[in-house]
Amino acid sequence: MQVDLKAATAAVELITGGWRAQCLYTAVKLGIPDLIEDGKTTNAQLAEATGAVEEGIHRLMRLLVAVGVFEGDGVRGYRNTPVSSVLLNDPDSLRDMCLLYGEEFYTAWGHAVECITTLTAGFEIAYGSPLYTYLSQNPEATTRFQLAMKAGNLFFDYVPEVVDLSGKTFVDVGGGPGQLTAAILSAVPDARAMLLDREHVIPVARQNLAAFDRVELFGGDMFAAVPEGGDVYFLCRVLAGWSDDSVVGVFENCRKAMNPDGRLIILERVVVDSDSTMLPALWDLHLLMTNGGRHRTVEKFTSLLERAGLVVERVADLPVETTAIIARPR
Repeated sequence: MQVDLKAATAAVELITGGWRAQCLYTAVKLGIPDLIEDGKTTNAQLAEATGAVEEGIHRLMRLLVAVGVFEGDGVRGYRNTPVSSVLLNDPDSLRDMCLLYGEEFYTAWGHAVECITTLTAGFEIAYGSPLYTYLSQNPEATTRFQLAMKAGNLFFDYVPEVVDLSGKTFVDVGGGPGQLTAAILSAVPDARAMLLDREHVIPVARQNLAAFDRVELFGGDMFAAVPEGGDVYFLCRVLAGWSDDSVVGVFENCRKAMNPDGRLIILERVVVDSDSTMLPALWDLHLLMTNGGRHRTVEKFTSLLERAGLVVERVADLPVETTAIIARPR
């Protein structure tokens, strides 16, 4: 019986996907996109600059040229492509995302079988502590994590297009380093902001938001309380790692703290259980690997909001398969 060559090729592509990811990680870890940008473009020049053996560089780059990360060759010189250009050491690049996913998160995925069969986070199995505990004890990892999160927040600039924030005070609950807050304040000159996150995150947010005089920073726990007096409360990618009861508690805190005509806005990737596309299903599994969390459906969020005395007013689509769920007090 002849093997289905198309199916076999597809299977091999999936089987070897981790190898390609680690080759990309290696190039970024060695700083190769930046070296090429600086004019070090041959195998010999890259080997000298990175301290690597030239043959290793040659074999790595041969693969990465084949998959379209770079162009050229090791004799006449390599060139960056649009793919490697978004991995340069720039503030808005995907570099730190690549490093985090190639190190801690890659290790977490190595425990996928145990993780999926027991619903125990792969990260916790690998490192002996939950993700956020690990981050609170490792400043370098925290910085890399926050920058990686920033790289995945390509939809931030579009939020003011789906929510009217003119003249309003918004609260960024679990706002991390303040990227959503900064994007909104830049786009809406008469908006004011409050940002809440854990104490060890606030110094990073303060530095990132130093250019704005329309923001107050609060160190605290969103499960205990949130700042009062906001017109709009954002929960942006902070709910996936928590139980339904914990999420309802956060919703209740926001409802009690908001102004009478306030709104709660959830910014999340959501999943569907039928005819799912690849990325939402993949990110959902990634949450299980990293913090034991999950993505929820719009219907699930609706039921949790109703438990907290809120009703969904409308749902809006944002770039990179992100959804805005806008809710008001019942």
